[in-house]
Amino acid sequence: QVQLVESGGGLVQPGGSLRLSCAASGSFFSIDPMGWYRQAPGKERELVADITSAYNTNYADSVQGRFTISRDNHKNTVYLQMSSLKPEDTAVYYCGAGIRPSYSDPVYRIWGQGTQVTVSS
Repeated sequence: QVQLVESGGGLVQPGGSLRLSCAASGSFFSIDPMGWYRQAPGKERELVADITSAYNTNYADSVQGRFTISRDNHKNTVYLQMSSLKPEDTAVYYCGAGIRPSYSDPVYRIWGQGTQVTVSS
């Protein structure tokens, strides 16, 4: 069974920084892409950023220039460095990934349990 385990959330003041990590465990052929999503109260879950195994990245307009996504393919881990945080960044952040169990299997998506990020003074 493949699992995603997130860490690094917390409370930070506006303008501050946080780094989220998400590690995949279990057996699979490939994990691609890996990404971060967030869901604020009363809102739908939205893509924050994702990254392919070839290190191609994609960012939401709202975080472009402030957040940086990266990954370590050897560790099957994805990171999200968040800087210049704003109160509107407050949300539960979820790690998501596309998993291909074996070469001939289709890709399916899995999610982490979520980590709270609160930006407040």
